[in-house]
This record gives sequence, C-alpha cells and structure tokens, in this order.
Amino acid sequence: MTKVIWNKSAKNTVRAFSEDVRKEIGALLMILQQGRNLGMPQSKPMKQVHSSAFELRIKDGAGIYRVFYVLFDRGKILIPHAFTKKTQKTPPKEIDTAKKRLRRLIDETQ
Repeated sequence: MTKVIWNKSAKNTVRAFSEDVRKEIGALLMILQQGRNLGMPQSKPMKQVHSSAFELRIKDGAGIYRVFYVLFDRGKILIPHAFTKKTQKTPPKEIDTAKKRLRRLIDETQ
C-alpha cells in the first residue's frame, strides 16, 4: 500500500477538523493508497503548487476544507498543507504555504 507522508502542521490542521470531515479525508486517502484515482468533485489538480499536486475537496455545513497532496515517486503520497477556506477561490497565501512545505517534504523523503 502507498505510504502517506504528512507535514506536521497539515496533520495537526486535519486533526482539528470535525470527525465527519476527518473520516471523509481518510476514506479518500485510502482510495489513493490503493492506487485508484480520484476526480471531481473529490479531487482537483493544483498545478499552481506542483505539476503532480492535487487537492482533496470536502464541504459540509460548517465550511470548505482542502488537503493538498502530491503523488510522489516510489509509491508515496505527500501531504504538505491543509486548510479551511471561506470562498471558492484558493487564497495565494495557501498556495505559497503548500509550495514551501512541499519543498521541505521532498527534501526530507529523498
């Protein structure tokens, strides 16, 4: 099964999400770990972050949740960033944070 490697801050952010949102994130990650692909509306490419980056897209009555992930070489899924947003557009600050954390995760996993 594919290994999931989390940025510590991203993991802590997801832990603060509601139980239902965490369960949905877990179910989507399990699909990815099994080597299956996700499409809209659950996942969307995020080329602004990395050529292999996507975002998990979860929405409930309390908010809009995003978890950026990268399908990395050698069977790894890197998760650099997670956040809650209030509008449909992803704030540039969140993209910048994801890029920085992803660079660190890539350095740490090689």
